[in-house]
Amino acid sequence: MWKILLSFVKFTNGKGMRTIIDLFERSCRMFADKPYLWEKVEGKYRATTYAETKREALRLAGGLCALGLRKGERIALLGEGCNKWMYSELGMLYVGGVNVPLSIKLTDNEIVFRVTHAGARFLIVSANFRERIRNIEERLPAIEKIIVFNGQTEEGRYLSFEELCVRGEQWAGEHPGALENRINDVLPEDLVNISYTSGTTAEPKGIMLSHRNYVSNVLQADSLIQIPDNYKILLLLPWDHSFAHTVGLYSFMYNGASVASVDFGKSSLEYLRNIPLNLKEVKPHVLLSVPALAKNFRKNIEAGVKAEGALVAWMYRTGLRLASCYNGRGDNRGHGGRVFLKPLVWLFDRLVFRKIREVFGGNLQFFVGGGALLDVELQRYYAALGIPMYQGYGLSEASPVISSNTPQEHRFGSSGILVNPLELEIRDENGQALPDGERGEICIRGGNVMEGYWGNEASTMETIREGWLHTGDLGYMQDRKWLYVLGRFKSLLIANDGEKYSPEEIEETIAGQSDYIDYCVLYNNQSPYTVGLIVPNRQALQDYVARYDGELAGMDAYRLMAGKLQDELMMYRAKGKYAHLFPERWLPAVVGILPEGLTERHGLINSTMKVVRGKVYDYFREDIAFLYSPEGKDIMNRRNLENLKRWMD
Repeated sequence: MWKILLSFVKFTNGKGMRTIIDLFERSCRMFADKPYLWEKVEGKYRATTYAETKREALRLAGGLCALGLRKGERIALLGEGCNKWMYSELGMLYVGGVNVPLSIKLTDNEIVFRVTHAGARFLIVSANFRERIRNIEERLPAIEKIIVFNGQTEEGRYLSFEELCVRGEQWAGEHPGALENRINDVLPEDLVNISYTSGTTAEPKGIMLSHRNYVSNVLQADSLIQIPDNYKILLLLPWDHSFAHTVGLYSFMYNGASVASVDFGKSSLEYLRNIPLNLKEVKPHVLLSVPALAKNFRKNIEAGVKAEGALVAWMYRTGLRLASCYNGRGDNRGHGGRVFLKPLVWLFDRLVFRKIREVFGGNLQFFVGGGALLDVELQRYYAALGIPMYQGYGLSEASPVISSNTPQEHRFGSSGILVNPLELEIRDENGQALPDGERGEICIRGGNVMEGYWGNEASTMETIREGWLHTGDLGYMQDRKWLYVLGRFKSLLIANDGEKYSPEEIEETIAGQSDYIDYCVLYNNQSPYTVGLIVPNRQALQDYVARYDGELAGMDAYRLMAGKLQDELMMYRAKGKYAHLFPERWLPAVVGILPEGLTERHGLINSTMKVVRGKVYDYFREDIAFLYSPEGKDIMNRRNLENLKRWMD
C-alpha cells in the first residue's frame, strides 16, 4: 500500500517539474533524511542524505556567486565521480551556471579544445588531475579560477573547493534573498550542460542539453523502469557520460534512491582494482553497463569458474544451457514445453549461479545496458545467470534514453520499447517514413531532443529538422513495439555492386562470440570484397597453442594462431555454427591481423569503447590496401604472421 501511495505522490509531484532544481527540491522534500550519495571515506562507505547534499550544493552556489558567475556562463568540470562532483553540478545549476563535464580519459589537447570551445570561465578539477591542469594552464588563459577538490588553501588562480564553499556561506549571509532570486530565475530552456560528443564520426560537437531536456528524459525513462527508493546503484561509468548522468544520477534522484561512487584511489588502475571490492561493500541493486564492461565481467566470472575445477565448470555450462533454453527469446520465458525445465533451472541456480551473483554483492536485480550494441548472446548469458542485462538505446543528443528492455518487457536482440511520451519514425534516404519491419534511419521527436550544438548552427540544422532528431542510426520496428538498432545509418558499407549494409551488428557479434577476437572492423568502399581488421586476444591465442603436445615455436605457432582466427570467422559461413546470422556476401572474405590494438590515445576508440571507424580506416590505410593485393588474400601472409609475432613478444 505504501509503495502504491508513494508512486502516486511521485506522479502528481512530478507533473509540476520544469527544471533539474525543481526535481532535486522535490526529492529533498520527499526523501530529506534518506541517503542520496555514498562515498568511501577512511575505508568505509558513508551516506550523505538528500538534505545534506542540498546544503553542500547551496554552499558552492554561493561561492560561485561570490566569484561573480553570471547566468548562462560555463564552468568546466574534470574529475572522477564523487560527492563533490555532484555538489558542483547542482551548485552551478542553482545559480544558472552551465556545466561542461569532461572525461578523465581526455588528452591534454582534447581538454583544451573543449574548455576553450565552450568559453568556460571557471574550471573545477579533482586533486587527482590537478597536475594535468597545471601542465596545460598556460593554454587556458580565459579560465579565471581553478577550483580543486581538496582541503588545502591554494594560490594564484587556484582555489580549494572548501575555501570556495566558505566564501559561499559568507556571501549568502551578506546578500539575504539573493541566492533565492538566482534560483527562481532558472528557466526550463536554460542549459544544464554542454556535453561533447566522443567523436565516432567527426570532430566533437558540444551538445546543449537544457533543464527541459533532462526533466523530460528522467520522466520518460521512469515510464519504462521505476526504481524503488531503497535501491542503490554503484555508478561504474564516468559521471560525465550521458547514460550515467541521466539514468544514474537523476533517475535515482527522482525516485529517492541512492548513488554510490567507486573508490577512485590515486589512479585509474587503482579504480579498476577497487571495483570488485566496492561491489561487495555497496551491494548494488542495479548496475549500468556498456558492452566492454559486460565482456570483462564475463571473462572474470569464467576464469573464477575454471579455477574451481572440472565439476563446477560442467555444472556451470550445463546450467547455462538449461537456463538459456528456459528463457527462450526473453518475452516468452518458460512458455510451452519449457515450463518443465523450471525445477532444473532452479536447482542449478541454487548450486552455481547464486554464488556467482555474490561477486556483484548479492542484491543485484539487473543491469541496464547502453553505449553500443550488446551482443544477443551476452544478453542471454546474463539472463541465464539471473541478473539480466536489459539492452537500451539512446544517444547524447536525446538526453540520452530513447528505448530500453525492462523487467516486464524484454526480448533478446532488441533495444526494447520506446519511452513515453516520444514519437519515432524509421525513414529512408529520402526522408520518407517506412512501415513496420523495414530498415532505415531512426528519427525521434520529444522533449528530450537537445537544444542544438554549441556554436555550430550548420550541424544543428542538419541534425534537427522540423523538430525531428535524425540520429544517424540504422534500425527498424518489429510488431510496432520492439526497436532493433543495427548500427550507423551514415556509415553503411557499400559493395562494388552498390549494395549497402551495416557493419556494426556483424562486428559486435564476431567479437562478442569469440574468445580469440577483441575487435573486428569491416571495410568495403565499393570494393571487390569486404575485409576484416582483427585485433586478436593475446592470452586466448597463447592458451590455444599451449594445448598442443610438444612445443610449437616461431612461425609454426603463429600459423596455428592465424588458422584459429580463420576458423572463428568460418563459423559464420555455410555449414558453420552461426551460418544463419548474416548474408555471406557481407562477411569478411579477407582478414588482416592488426599490428596493434585500438586505443583512445590514438583516437581509434572513444571513452565508451566504440570504434571510431573513420580514424581506424585512416590509421591502418596501408594494412587495408595490402588486403586487396594478391598476397594479402591469404590469412597466412607474412604481414599477418609478423603482426602475431608482435602481439606475442
